[in-house]
Amino acid sequence: MQAIGEVSGKGITVRGNNIDTDRIIPARFMKCVTFDGLGAFAFNDERFDESGKKKNHPFDDSRWAGNPVLITNSNFGCGSSREHAPQALKDYGIRAIIGESFAEIFAGNCFSLGIPALKLEVAPIATLQALIESNPNTVVLINLRGKTVSAGGWNWVFSMPESHRRALLDGTWDSMAVLGSASDEIAMVASRLPYVRN
Repeated sequence: MQAIGEVSGKGITVRGNNIDTDRIIPARFMKCVTFDGLGAFAFNDERFDESGKKKNHPFDDSRWAGNPVLITNSNFGCGSSREHAPQALKDYGIRAIIGESFAEIFAGNCFSLGIPALKLEVAPIATLQALIESNPNTVVLINLRGKTVSAGGWNWVFSMPESHRRALLDGTWDSMAVLGSASDEIAMVASRLPYVRN
């Protein structure tokens, strides 16, 4: 099981309130068997016009493109509960999201992928976004043990569901890994089930 105690990396800002999951990954890109490759379509309609020409979105700007810490505003991930949205962000390279608030299901889907979705107040978010936009080399450090976000000499205390934080710290956020760690017990129970044994 993979414990996640810290996430660090350069930031990327996507400004706006109520950015819904259809903006994060338009529905027409969800006709897939696996989630592999979804990152190429993250924010597709905000990144490209109808002819495929880039619209100058941060995800395509060489100053920030590929940076792993996403900074956004309020109610991020609202709308449809599609898990394709956090999957697309993960496939793009996002490893943590910091915002003013999140749709509950979206935050839960992020958690199940090992992506911390952390909340900061409006003023710290504004400061963090300004830091990243003015200095693309700004590194954001998230300390899940200390519940802090640090960047550019600033330090803030974040909030998130405590159950999520603890599961990230001890590695139990990964339900498949938890299941795999109990392989001996699973085999023992399976050996007693007639429809498995026969």
